[in-house]
Amino acid sequence: QVHLVESGGGLVQPGGSLRLSCVASGSIFSINAMGWYRQAPGKQRELVATITSGGSTNYADSVKDRFSISRDNAKNTVYLQMNSLKPDDTAVYYCNVRGTWYGSYRPDYWGQGTQVTVTS
Repeated sequence: QVHLVESGGGLVQPGGSLRLSCVASGSIFSINAMGWYRQAPGKQRELVATITSGGSTNYADSVKDRFSISRDNAKNTVYLQMNSLKPDDTAVYYCNVRGTWYGSYRPDYWGQGTQVTVTS
């Protein structure tokens, strides 16, 4: 089993910043891509940002130039620095990791989600 623990969500005013963290642990052989997705009420889950083991990143157009994804491979941790937050960024943010695992053929795992609320 692989466990993902997210932290860093909360309530922030428009224009503010938050930093999300996600730590992966358990039966990890290797992690390839790590990423963040979000789901707002009444909407489908959408990609926010991903980062490969080599450091290549991909962002949704809506967060480019405001959000920054990074990772610490030694700690199996991925971060999402969110700046200039807008009310439209309000959602539950989910961590996702893709890789290979001991005892499992699952392609990926999801975290439990952390709420981000942007409001004045």
